[in-house]
Amino acid sequence: MKYTFTEKKDTRSGFGAGLFELGKKNPNVVALTADLSGSLKMNEFAKAFPDRFFQMGIAEANMMGVAAGLAIGGKIPFTGTFANFSTGRVYDQIRQSIAYSQTNVKICASHAGLTLGEDGATHQMLEDLGMMKMLPNMTVISPCDYNETKAATLAIAEHKGPVYLRFGRPSWPVFTQADEPFIIGKAKRMTEGNDVTIIATGHLVWKSIEAAEILEERGISAEVINIHTIKPLDEEAILASVKKTGCVVTAEEHLRNGGLGDSVAQFLAQTYPAPIYFIAVNDTFGESGKPLELLTKYGLDTPNIVAAAESVIRRK
Repeated sequence: MKYTFTEKKDTRSGFGAGLFELGKKNPNVVALTADLSGSLKMNEFAKAFPDRFFQMGIAEANMMGVAAGLAIGGKIPFTGTFANFSTGRVYDQIRQSIAYSQTNVKICASHAGLTLGEDGATHQMLEDLGMMKMLPNMTVISPCDYNETKAATLAIAEHKGPVYLRFGRPSWPVFTQADEPFIIGKAKRMTEGNDVTIIATGHLVWKSIEAAEILEERGISAEVINIHTIKPLDEEAILASVKKTGCVVTAEEHLRNGGLGDSVAQFLAQTYPAPIYFIAVNDTFGESGKPLELLTKYGLDTPNIVAAAESVIRRK
């Protein structure tokens, strides 16, 4: 299947659109932000539903505690701030009041990964997927474009339990359909292939599709799988694909340690060992720069995925 796009939109706007739609559909949905409603695209919800919107100020730990309390009271709270503030700054509150207590809080985190760009290493959160997936009871989701982020936002409102939803800042190709169903924990096969499996999440799904097209021109058949749900992992889809291709590349805008590739490798090591190559940031912080230039510098761009696929095939 060939994928094209006619526009680019930031995934955070998909979250904002989904939150606003939820506000119209479900009176129990409430939203909280830590002084970043504009950056999280929450203003439309705030304007339409002022009684259900809470501006908490720069007090992220308090926001998580309040969200947990609202959930205990029967509300469905969506918290919104940057990924580094949504995880690192508030890990204790998430662990104790949300994950351990199994409260129905949706932790919505923008500006994740290297593609945050010019804000630099302090804000380019590359550890968040690992931090969140290690928490018992936590569902972890990383959608690939505007449409999928909107669909994921709608879906997590129906899911009972803690959720971490990760999205980003840059304008990105919109290549999925607006009416595609979003099923938590169910991977999407984007292209079918027999020579190599490319398992990707977030922004790198599009880069992997680009890589598959280049590989096809070189006579290599690549199967691209969109793992939008990091936890629970769709082990059935992964196993079926890798049994067919015999090797795998994982691609993510995250540290190699603790990310999607880590989960895939652990699963395959116990079920179907196969050659694997990780496209991820290798044990370093980011830096200030243009988003696409940073992806290239840190080895996360299309040519690097192509090279990884060719390399891992040779190891079969």
